[in-house]
Amino acid sequence: MRTPRLVRSSRAVDFEIDGQRIAPGTRHQVSLQIGALYTSAPVTLPVYVVHGRKKGPVLFVSAALHGDEINGIEIVRRVLELPALRQLRGTLLAVPVLNVLGFLHRSRYLPDRRDLNRSFPGSEQGSLAARLAHRFLNEVVHRADAGIDLHTGALQRPNLPQIRADLRNEETHRLANAFGAPVMLDSPPVSGTLREYVTGLGMPVLLYEAGEALRFNEVAIRLGVRGVMNVLRALGMLPALSRHAPPIQPVTAHSSSWVRSPISGVLRAQTELGQAVRDGDRVGWVGDPVGGTDTAVYAHTDGVIIGRTSLPLVYEGDALFHIARIEDADEAAQTVALARKLAAAMPRPRARFD
Repeated sequence: MRTPRLVRSSRAVDFEIDGQRIAPGTRHQVSLQIGALYTSAPVTLPVYVVHGRKKGPVLFVSAALHGDEINGIEIVRRVLELPALRQLRGTLLAVPVLNVLGFLHRSRYLPDRRDLNRSFPGSEQGSLAARLAHRFLNEVVHRADAGIDLHTGALQRPNLPQIRADLRNEETHRLANAFGAPVMLDSPPVSGTLREYVTGLGMPVLLYEAGEALRFNEVAIRLGVRGVMNVLRALGMLPALSRHAPPIQPVTAHSSSWVRSPISGVLRAQTELGQAVRDGDRVGWVGDPVGGTDTAVYAHTDGVIIGRTSLPLVYEGDALFHIARIEDADEAAQTVALARKLAAAMPRPRARFD
């Protein structure tokens, strides 16, 4: 008698998080308890779970790890509203506001002035930052196969849309290319960061930097939404598009450094984000308020501007221009221009009342 062949179903099973079971083909908001305010009002960490009908990888997408970096919150919101997620395989874990208490105070830091992104892996009995880091890792990150962490530059220090990642990991490199930011910065993670911890697990993780704190930047948001969807497709969690805009081929930088102010005074910048520069190019002047004495500021390497101060009032030693070292800076500038063009061509997101 013939032995029946075992057929393994591709249908997903319930997804479990925080003791809750999410059925295949559904989405659910889970509120992780993380503490309380002085008033005893509970503080929870919202996690949006989109669980596909079929088996597949688990991707986490986190934003506002620094509470004042809000571009990522809007990226997550727009991704969650896209109809394409109805075809999702696997599970998307979206955390729009990771540093809830910092977000409430419009602050980069937690109320105890700790930087959550220097507190990983944290601990169950440690500081507020350590406890939040520990809870997030155990309930979200440890259930995932890959991750995207959404950031911006600091206040008055915007960043060009870019991916930062350890590109020695082949899968990380593949997903970074797929994301489609104009620049990829190959950089080791900083100690105590979420990226360091996840990289140490051998899990591919991308850090998307774009825009500045407490500001929405439409180009950065649109490229971020596009990038998250590109990664979902690269992971096989969404079907490939049959027709779409030409992909952005990112340029890779293996190092970067800041040009610092030679004196205190008023900065009159000559360069913008995404602009190609050559070693020795004048990128601005610093002088007194009426321009009586000006000191030129020069680029110290070939590359492209990926970050800069937007505040003209500077002290000696202040960071002014962040240059990613790229051999073909003109190619990088062309890639930036293409990315901006694609972002401008993306449809305006519809509001619920449209």
